[in-house]
Amino acid sequence: MAELGSPPGFAHSVSLRLRPLRGRHQWPGEAGSTVSPEEAAVGVTGGVRTLLRLEGAVVLGVALAAYAQFGAGWGVFALWLLAPDLSLLGYLAGPRTGAALYNAAHSYVGPLLLLALGVLAAMPWAVAGSLIWLAHIGMDHALGYGLKYASGFAATHLGRIGKADPW
Repeated sequence: MAELGSPPGFAHSVSLRLRPLRGRHQWPGEAGSTVSPEEAAVGVTGGVRTLLRLEGAVVLGVALAAYAQFGAGWGVFALWLLAPDLSLLGYLAGPRTGAALYNAAHSYVGPLLLLALGVLAAMPWAVAGSLIWLAHIGMDHALGYGLKYASGFAATHLGRIGKADPW
């Protein structure tokens, strides 16, 4: 039985006053962390990776079907399909900035907000733009190009892209 005034059993090993022993930073791969950038940038594997790529293919298919029904014209679609990849220019400022800009342009949040705006405010250009943007993201995810980690362009949430390091 615990003595009167002593902390509960688990509190002997965990202190709210001391910093965690893990490392200086809580984010994997940062300086001072016990997780290396390579370990942090492994990405998903196996069935989960397949499911996420299939999810991208479904988003691409639904966006294409919705765009076909919307009838905005395939020339506009072709013109704007690769526009989100302009965010790759952020890598000129470094991997951290590049990953942040790329992820902002390749997350579903932006196009879904634009779609909601287009539907609620009756703005056809916003609906068309959001469907093109969703198709681009779905295509990228289906092909295995996932959201980027700050450790480098090849490290994505869907696994490493590009040639494997021979060493």
